[in-house]
Amino acid sequence: MSGPGDVPPEILDRLRPICGDLPETYEEPAWIGVRWRIRKRTFAHVYVPDPARHKVYAQHLVDGMSPTMMTFRVPADDLLGLTAGDGPFFRADWGRNVAGARLGDDTDWTEIAELLTDSYCEMAPRFLATRAAGR
Repeated sequence: MSGPGDVPPEILDRLRPICGDLPETYEEPAWIGVRWRIRKRTFAHVYVPDPARHKVYAQHLVDGMSPTMMTFRVPADDLLGLTAGDGPFFRADWGRNVAGARLGDDTDWTEIAELLTDSYCEMAPRFLATRAAGR
């Protein structure tokens, strides 16, 4: 049985090729879940939150269960547009350009790949961001 923080393997199987294909990235365990970094800067973090501990996630429960969540960076000009609807995206309660996404069966993985590339470009040195954006 999995507990808070344990990311379903099928989600990791989708995220690993997306994040691992970006220049000079690496994956590591985080305090909860898994994160991907460029140098020492996190551009993606995936986890299953404990809504009893972090009340902000209670609104995202699906059938009474915590969904898998991912936080990432968004260009500040795009944050409001991405998080304004009722979709799977929300603004994280920390950072000026941090968004979250609820991941699951209905996830648009093409959109997630684009958002993670943008997040990487927000956090990577300029020369690496240029390489990633040109893909």
